[in-house]
Amino acid sequence: MQEIFIPVEIVLVFYYGCTPGVTCDLLNADGEYLFRDWEFHFAAATSLDTVGYNFHSTYHNANECCLKKETFNLSSLLNAGVDQKGLDSVGQRDGGDGCSVSEMQDSVVRMDLTDDLLHMVFSFLKPNDLCQAAMVCKQWRAASTHEDFWRVLDFENRNVSVQQFEDICYRYPNATEVNIYGVPALHSLVMKSDNWGNRFFQALTDCQLLKSLIINDATLGNGIQEIPIYHDRLRQLHIVKCRVLRISVRCPLLEILSLKRSSMAHAVLNCPLLCDLDIASCHKFSDAAIRSAATSCPLLESLDMSNCSCVTDETIREIALTCGNLHVLNASYCPNISLESVRLPMLTVLKLHSCEGITSASMTAISHSYMLEVLELDNCSLLVSVSLDLPRLQYIRLVHCRKFVDLNLRSIKLSSITVSNCPSLLRISITSNSLQKLVLQKQESLTTLALQCQCLQEVDLADCESLTNSICEVFSDGGGCPMLKSLVLDNCESLTAVGFRSASLVSLSLAGCRAVTSLELTCPYLEKVSLDGCDHLERASFLPVGLQCLNLGICPKLSSLLIEAPHMVLLELKGCGVLSEASINCPLLTSLDASFCSQLKDDCLSATTTSCPLIESLILMSCPSVGPDGLSSLRWLLHLTSLDLSYTFLMNLQPVFESCVQLKKEAQHANKECKHLSRDEIGTP
Repeated sequence: MQEIFIPVEIVLVFYYGCTPGVTCDLLNADGEYLFRDWEFHFAAATSLDTVGYNFHSTYHNANECCLKKETFNLSSLLNAGVDQKGLDSVGQRDGGDGCSVSEMQDSVVRMDLTDDLLHMVFSFLKPNDLCQAAMVCKQWRAASTHEDFWRVLDFENRNVSVQQFEDICYRYPNATEVNIYGVPALHSLVMKSDNWGNRFFQALTDCQLLKSLIINDATLGNGIQEIPIYHDRLRQLHIVKCRVLRISVRCPLLEILSLKRSSMAHAVLNCPLLCDLDIASCHKFSDAAIRSAATSCPLLESLDMSNCSCVTDETIREIALTCGNLHVLNASYCPNISLESVRLPMLTVLKLHSCEGITSASMTAISHSYMLEVLELDNCSLLVSVSLDLPRLQYIRLVHCRKFVDLNLRSIKLSSITVSNCPSLLRISITSNSLQKLVLQKQESLTTLALQCQCLQEVDLADCESLTNSICEVFSDGGGCPMLKSLVLDNCESLTAVGFRSASLVSLSLAGCRAVTSLELTCPYLEKVSLDGCDHLERASFLPVGLQCLNLGICPKLSSLLIEAPHMVLLELKGCGVLSEASINCPLLTSLDASFCSQLKDDCLSATTTSCPLIESLILMSCPSVGPDGLSSLRWLLHLTSLDLSYTFLMNLQPVFESCVQLKKEAQHANKECKHLSRDEIGTP
């Protein structure tokens, strides 16, 4: 049986909550009383971790103790305590004060405390005593951490870290009182509860080191009173989604204040250093309340009043006059503003999503914001045109503006544009030295595009169905985009004759342009071209291009082909049944598939073998127009190793084998006209 001796004074502490002066005495193996003066952290004492408690121990000889110790045997409480051998040795020693240990053992009372009994006993203890009890054994630790005992979280004058504080608050979410007076390391406080009254905010004034306070989803006060928040050192205050009638904030060092989504009607601010104010979705704020709150902060730099439906142009005008340093304004979802008579010269970011009053006349006022860098105009349903010449503008966003027709932008620093789902947009003119990527997908009505963008490299105009052939001039040399590398014109169904002359273009996509009948590319660095779905293409010219491979087999109506590609190694013309004119100048070409090119004649084949001497694989299956003259031209292909002449009318292949010494395999699938050929007539390589 394992036993532990606890003085009667400690038992009294557990039952009556009083400490007669001794914190916790244990007998060691030498009969000395072990006074443990616990040096513990508040969070660690209630932790579920079973190891890692740090404490200092002070040994005192039993001779120095004159109090009579009555002990209780708590053998069933500990899983690991003092071993039996050590206790027996203690029992043989004399305490030295006339009270031997053997006499103490005579008064031992054996106790088995159930969880319910421990819960009742611990309900009388203070937090310090609960922390000490938690050190006794696993059962006591589990019992002492019950949330019923931690309705009040007392951190007064305790050296706890922010992490420990957060862990305790997370572990006991139903706590009704928190005391953080004198906590040196606590600079930030995050609270979420049902109700916070005046007493809580009055107590904050004693937390001299508190710098950040966040209260989320709470009811402040009784709903009819003003809540005062006074603090001399607070830097950040967030009262988010809270229910309160009105608040008064007097914090001389406060820099950031957020009242987002709180249902309050008024806020009195005395914060001379406030630079960031967020009152978004404060639906009960009146126009006068917004004006009063914002104009009381002369150093304000950022203001978010989105979803404040009562705000008017007059309020914004007053704010602009009072807050000369205002740089960021979010007035989205404010239907009553037009900004026509407002001047915001220092503004750098302006967000006006879903502002029904924003029209083309508003752009005149915005054009005076010469410092503007970001402009967002999503869902401005009455906006027809935007014409801005702003030297610092870097980003503009126009999405779901259903009446928007004309966009004219001039800004040397413009680097990003988002225009989407503007079904009436007809004209776009952009001048910028910084724009590198332009995406204008699904602008179904766009017909005119003028660009002067010296650094533009990527353009995506997919699904712009109304674009005409004049777009080719914009992206050719001299058109204003000298560094263009990638151009996407997928599904531009109004294009019929496409021609680009560009010294920079690397990638071109015309997938789905079914109306294109003519293609002329003079792009020496063009490496990739996509013609999927261009099934009406009749004439194609690639003079010159940097392509390494090209598939024109998807263009069944192709009749004329000119290719000059010094780097091309693979060309596929399979299925070009009407191709009759072909000039192929590809000195590095190694593979040519011209199967089913029924109109391909000897002269085309002869010219190709002369200009492409490195061909190794040649497929002429089902090319009935190829005759002996074309066959004899294969003698120039010294590297030919694979030849397919299936379904042709060629009768004598001996000259091919005599001139093409490296031809090792003939893939010939005889058609009905060639079935009578014998092995002697074919010859042996």
